[in-house]
Amino acid sequence: MHFKLIIAFVEDSKTDKVIEKAKTAGATGVTVISNARGEGPEGSRSFFGLSLESQRDMLLFIVEEHLCRHILELIGEVGKFDADRGAGVAFQIDVEDAIGLTRQVEMLADRVEEAL
Repeated sequence: MHFKLIIAFVEDSKTDKVIEKAKTAGATGVTVISNARGEGPEGSRSFFGLSLESQRDMLLFIVEEHLCRHILELIGEVGKFDADRGAGVAFQIDVEDAIGLTRQVEMLADRVEEAL
């Protein structure tokens, strides 16, 4: 079984919804890193020196490669990445090797067979 890593930067108010949707699509777990900060081409908005940008969470999902694109699209949809300026970004990278995923492999075996 081959895996990909989805990295998503999501507004903290949308984190729980994104995780829920990703899990219903086949993600078996997530690591959440709070207090991530980013800046797009227009810079951050401020008012008297105080940032008006909302806090971001960085979500890390290791997912089976055949389920990855669908999960990635759902993350963008729930996070409203294309609809709202600065709402977030998500991308996938290949995982060359991983250990500690035995339970996930067992859970995914039937689901991946159905998807193929």
